[in-house]
Amino acid sequence: MTATIVQRLRETAADLSEERVSMKTLAQAHGPAAHGTLLLLMAVPCVLPVLGVGTVLGLGMAALAVAMWRGHSSACLPRRVAELELSRHWAQCVLGMLASAYAMAGRFARARLSHLASPSRRSWTAAAIGLMALIVVLPIPFGNVLPALATMLIGLGLVFRDGVAMALGLVMSGLALFVTAGLLLMASFWGSEWIVRLVSI
Repeated sequence: MTATIVQRLRETAADLSEERVSMKTLAQAHGPAAHGTLLLLMAVPCVLPVLGVGTVLGLGMAALAVAMWRGHSSACLPRRVAELELSRHWAQCVLGMLASAYAMAGRFARARLSHLASPSRRSWTAAAIGLMALIVVLPIPFGNVLPALATMLIGLGLVFRDGVAMALGLVMSGLALFVTAGLLLMASFWGSEWIVRLVSI
């Protein structure tokens, strides 16, 4: 199954001809919608330096986290996310990164500790995804990388029912939260110090 997904994603990336590609098109290439696959699809572009993408996809991840928290079993891309367009270059990068993620997961991921990899109602998973979505939306330079990687691990955990991948995603979520809090505190300290210096002149 993994080999088929990897091949399909790489073939789709090679066949893209339009200058602008919507997230809906990428989702169709990715396959059937589920919590894990949609998380992966929305998280991967957040790793790339594409201006404005983090805000839209962060809100999309937040919407998915809310649906998981409420116990909704079905999953779909929010309309605003589905309509988001990337250039052909970045769309090919997204499909290539997804293919690489599945290829690596195919080697290491497997169904284990599956009770940790279930999108159950009011779960730690939904809360972690919601927090990562909030960080992605924040205008912090390179602040998307850690939460996006954490969300990718959680997505892979859900896709492969791999509790180890899920646990790693939750640990990385904690790290992303810690780093972001540190950056915000530093920014707050430097900002207040700058204001004091400005007033004292």
